[in-house]
Amino acid sequence: MKSIVIIVCALCCSHLATAQSYTLQQLKDSALHNNIAIRQAHHNIEAAHQQRKEAFTKFFPNISGTGAWFNANKGMAQTTVNPSEMISPELGATLATMLPVEALSALANPVSISMLKNGTIASVTAMQPIFAGGQIVNGNRLAKVGEEVTRLQLQLSENEVEKTVEQYFWQLVSLQEKMKTVNAVDTLLGDVCKDVEVAVCAGLVMSNDLLQVQLRRNDVEGQRLKLQNGISIVNMLLAQYCGLSSDEFSVESSGLSEAIPPLATPRDHRQAMLGTAEYQLLGKQVEAANLQKKMTIGQNLPTVAVGAGYNYHNLMDNDQSFGMVFATVSVPLSDWWGGSHAIKRKKIEYQKAVDEQHDKAQLLQIHMQNAWNSVVEAHQQLHIAQRSIEQAEENLRLNRDYYRAGTSTMSNLLEAQLLYQQARDKYTDAYADMQNKLLEYKQATGQ
Repeated sequence: MKSIVIIVCALCCSHLATAQSYTLQQLKDSALHNNIAIRQAHHNIEAAHQQRKEAFTKFFPNISGTGAWFNANKGMAQTTVNPSEMISPELGATLATMLPVEALSALANPVSISMLKNGTIASVTAMQPIFAGGQIVNGNRLAKVGEEVTRLQLQLSENEVEKTVEQYFWQLVSLQEKMKTVNAVDTLLGDVCKDVEVAVCAGLVMSNDLLQVQLRRNDVEGQRLKLQNGISIVNMLLAQYCGLSSDEFSVESSGLSEAIPPLATPRDHRQAMLGTAEYQLLGKQVEAANLQKKMTIGQNLPTVAVGAGYNYHNLMDNDQSFGMVFATVSVPLSDWWGGSHAIKRKKIEYQKAVDEQHDKAQLLQIHMQNAWNSVVEAHQQLHIAQRSIEQAEENLRLNRDYYRAGTSTMSNLLEAQLLYQQARDKYTDAYADMQNKLLEYKQATGQ
């Protein structure tokens, strides 16, 4: 039996040794490293970076090579030539004196000619755009804007992850503090129960008082079970969100400070708005719409390019190779009809982006002011909760003294104990709420 106890104790000690403790910052770092939304945002940044590199290649010549070999069942170029039709009478008289009869008779017969039955063609060409209506330049600028947008979206994702981790953290701290309160209340009720048991045995009070205390202790035990379950669930949620391998961990917290820190001075919301990721995204949206408008205009402008090439063929059963330089000019004539409407549409979209930036900039400032008002309200609620604890402690002390003196009932004492517990729980909730509201304000103002 003794050996079994030793083994159980060793297992418990081993379990406690493996349970790791995390600070709030460590939990945030773990979530930023392991959270799926952050990993997806990093992938988007890399994809946008590759797209920007792809756009940069458009500045360089476009080099292409082609090759072809063919073998037809007959020559693709066929004709019949009658030499006699091509010889003038004067030339015919001259040839009659010079050529034998067999040769002269051959000139009178038609001759069939067949060419291009088979052959090989190969060429290498380099095209360098000189003017493309600004499409290449604006396309690179647009790719750069896209990369900057993904980085701003990553910042927003990080803010959301940080906010969620902090909410879980303070929810867990709040539950742990409530558990401390429940333990303190249970200890208090245990002392009262002992006093009442002695008084009942002495015949000083009725047994009904003892039953009230025991019922209250049962209620506190039920609260403890609920808190234990809540702590376990929040631990699991926090572990999953932060990518921790186990939910068997604890959080490092100095607890809830009794001294409430003073509020800092709010920032200039108009100036702070300029540094927020939300406002910068609106600016990138306007910039992208403007570049898309310029690219649409460029699609309807002439394009100029120069090139050089090297060619080879043996179409006439004779190897031939040559080099050449050339220039091309492409003018979209009929496309201007539809292109003019496309340009107008892009101008409208650009104006919509400008209007949306102006409208949402005002909403961002309103959101900042609302976040600050929530901070002020949470700070005031915390002061109220602190005063309530002081008043509830004094009320509990007086009712306990009155009960011991026989001038108050057990119901009044238990009610005072309940008010004390509720006051501490409200302070715990108010403290956690103030921390969350402070983070929301910092994120809203780009801090």
